[in-house]
Amino acid sequence: MSEFRAELIDYLEGRITFEEFDRRRDERSSTESEGAAEDVGELQPSTSAPIPHRLEEGVSPGVQLVFASILGETTEQIKEEEEEDEEEDSLSYVDDENDKDYIVKKERKEVEEMEKRQKRGGRRGAKRNLKAEKEEREDEGEGEDVSVGDVFALEMELNRENKKMMKGRRHGSKLAPALRGLMGEANIRYARGEKEEAIMMCMEIIRQAPLAYEPFSTLAMIYEDEEDMNKALQFGLIAAHLNPSDCDEWIRLAEMSLEQDNIRQAILCYTKAIKYDPTNVRYLWDRCSLQMRVGEHKQCMDGYRRILALLPMEEGEHFMQLSKDMAKSYYESNDLPAALAVMEEALVRHPSLVSNDLLNMAAELYITNRQFNKALQVLGQFAGIVLDRAEPTTDVTTPTQEKESGDQEKKKEEEGTESTADEGNKVEENGQIMGVQVPDSIPVDLKAKVIVCLIHLYVYSPLEGLVSSLMEQSAEEIGDLYLDISEAYLEVGEYGSALPLLSALVISEKYNMAVVWLRHAECLKALGQMEAAAESYSKVVEMAPQHLEARLSLATLQQQLGRMDCALKALEPMYDSDTLAQDASAAQKELKLLLHRSTLLKTEGKVLDYLDAMISMISMLLKVAMQRAKVCVRSVTMSGENHLRLVKVEDLLDIADHETAYRDNTGKTSILSKEDWWQLLVSTVLTLCEVQRYEEAELLVGSAMEFYSFYDIKPKRKELEFFGLSATILDRNYYKAYNYIRLMLIEKVDLPQLWNIFNQLTITSVHQRHHRFCLRMLLKHPDNHALCILCGHNAMVSGSFKHALGQYVQAFQTHPNDPLCCLFMGLTFFHMASQKYVAKRHTLVMQGFSFMWRYMELRGECQETMYNLGRALHQMGLTHLAIHYYQKALSLPAEKLEGIEDDQVDLKREIAYNLSLIYQSSGNMEIARQLLNTYCVI
Repeated sequence: MSEFRAELIDYLEGRITFEEFDRRRDERSSTESEGAAEDVGELQPSTSAPIPHRLEEGVSPGVQLVFASILGETTEQIKEEEEEDEEEDSLSYVDDENDKDYIVKKERKEVEEMEKRQKRGGRRGAKRNLKAEKEEREDEGEGEDVSVGDVFALEMELNRENKKMMKGRRHGSKLAPALRGLMGEANIRYARGEKEEAIMMCMEIIRQAPLAYEPFSTLAMIYEDEEDMNKALQFGLIAAHLNPSDCDEWIRLAEMSLEQDNIRQAILCYTKAIKYDPTNVRYLWDRCSLQMRVGEHKQCMDGYRRILALLPMEEGEHFMQLSKDMAKSYYESNDLPAALAVMEEALVRHPSLVSNDLLNMAAELYITNRQFNKALQVLGQFAGIVLDRAEPTTDVTTPTQEKESGDQEKKKEEEGTESTADEGNKVEENGQIMGVQVPDSIPVDLKAKVIVCLIHLYVYSPLEGLVSSLMEQSAEEIGDLYLDISEAYLEVGEYGSALPLLSALVISEKYNMAVVWLRHAECLKALGQMEAAAESYSKVVEMAPQHLEARLSLATLQQQLGRMDCALKALEPMYDSDTLAQDASAAQKELKLLLHRSTLLKTEGKVLDYLDAMISMISMLLKVAMQRAKVCVRSVTMSGENHLRLVKVEDLLDIADHETAYRDNTGKTSILSKEDWWQLLVSTVLTLCEVQRYEEAELLVGSAMEFYSFYDIKPKRKELEFFGLSATILDRNYYKAYNYIRLMLIEKVDLPQLWNIFNQLTITSVHQRHHRFCLRMLLKHPDNHALCILCGHNAMVSGSFKHALGQYVQAFQTHPNDPLCCLFMGLTFFHMASQKYVAKRHTLVMQGFSFMWRYMELRGECQETMYNLGRALHQMGLTHLAIHYYQKALSLPAEKLEGIEDDQVDLKREIAYNLSLIYQSSGNMEIARQLLNTYCVI
């Protein structure tokens, strides 16, 4: 290195550039190589002497052993040769240390060439050596036949060496020799403070060698010095990904990510570090803490499990505390099997470190998992509890045991656990429990666990003394244990045993809570004490107004006791509208409450209150649909009471995203099926029509038509259309009724009932929209008889008699025996003859009468036909003939039509009125007055 000192000092001090330094070094190297070549022939360093019978240095010891086995050498001979070589190397090194012909640079070049050959392929060199050895041995006459197994062993060893070499090179530098110099120049520029030049050099290196990590690492340090932590972190991450085996760098990047509050990126960095250092507990612990912060509970617990596996036996306290925390976390996340697995591992690994808290937790987990025998076993092992068991019997089974086993099997089926069956087998093997010996020093929590286990195992004989000793302590101090034991009694149906414990709790100050009162009420209800149970439920509702089950139970009890007002009071709404709009759980509870309330109101006959409850429920379902239909619910005063009404509001605020609001509302109302909601809607519409609130019924139907779940089902959509049509007709809203009937006719044009309804609506409606609709439909369906008649009527009303006559003739051609068509044609001819300017008036009159006589022949002589003939003659001014037919019509009785009252089809009032007009025009006022008094005065 002394030969480069002048150039190196000049370069480091900045007097020359890197290119100048490289040029001078090359010149000096060439000069020295020429001088060394002249001395080669004179002296040869001892270190370069050839070593006989040795493989290349690039071949590993394993490959050498394979060669030795093939060549017939023993390991002892190889070791002796290696030791001799080492002695020769050391001696030659001492002898040649001060030789003038020993050139360090030349030796370094030889080493570099050797390394390059080794990297290019040790396998080829080894094969060449193998071939050389074989030739040498063949020449010497000492060679033996090489077996296939030897060659295969050599191939396998060479493959392993090649894989190791490639693995060692995997994360090495990716820089070419020329770029390494530029990388060194960049680092020196960075050390001098020339950061811009260093950045440019690093970028150039990245452009040429994008997979090298060195420039990215240098850039990260540069930006970190400039306090640009974001860029420093990004370049550091790239460098770490290109050189992932550097664990310290990953940890540093994780800390930088945490400084920027990027917890998930920090977790990724810790994961990379753990991949290359999987036994580092600190890395695992830090990653678990971060995963817990972001809510990745499962990954955090997996990390804690790895920590438990790595903790040594000396850290037992740490192991037990971590196991306890993990079991608690698993229990809170409802992963009971995992919590039990962690707890069992702790009990087995460090039994001497089991504390009362840990034992209490283990017993609680077993009880929760319904492994009561296992809980007693653990308590007996670590708390000194002794179970006195009877001799196991298999032949005789008492009825009590059969009942107990039946109950256990029933519970096992309900809960779907296999542990109960295993416990039942253990009970039969060990015998029935006859007594329990509990040490006096045992904590009261563990004693309560023993009592709970015995209750669930139906072992009642030792319980009296244990429960009595437990109840000697104040309920204020151990009220939670009182509650656990009472709940166990309630679960197995021992309500009488649970009642004293619950009664002691409800009168205490600390445990006078809603949950205790609820258990007390359930116990009283099961014992048949309805009055006391109702009082307890009332206390629950008072303490927890939003407890749904308590309200429903209280309402049921009050109804059974005949207190309907109290039952309805218990079912009053629990939440306001804002809470229902934001909280899905509150909306579901409110729906259940309203459903029970509506059922109770309907049975009591309170229709208006029933409608209030139904409108509240339906409005929750149709919230988005009512927004689109511009319908809202308002409270109005009716008969001195406030009730809900549906009203139309044009300036109602619209919802921004209907799809999102619809999905959110669907989740809130999912407690009832679509069919149940449909039945509620139909019941509400029918009830609204019963109380003659037709407008609200039509608004409700219109809102339901905007609801996807109802509109997409065709039968329900058609039924809604009929509901809407009926409501609008009853409400005399013919404009909306026309919209409904129009849609129905477009789909079912050949249904006569629809055309009859359409005709009734167009008669009473003042709008003329139906004229164009009928003409368009006639163009599509020219053979429709009803359309021809209606188009003729429309033309007749508008004064287009010829057009009307054409439509009537078309209808007459398809139905020549229809008396109604003859009547329409005859009346049309009379209207044409009554016009002021007519060329052939008499011909029109004769044609009109011919169709009228045809009508009378087809229809028969009755009140209707005589009245129509009289009207035609009256219109044409033939009053003397008209009087004859009017009087004849008065003398005929009205027809009897099924489903229609006689008064509705009787034409005597119309006939008498027209006849009185004739008498008035002739001056005979007495007869006219007589006719009106006889037939027209009520």
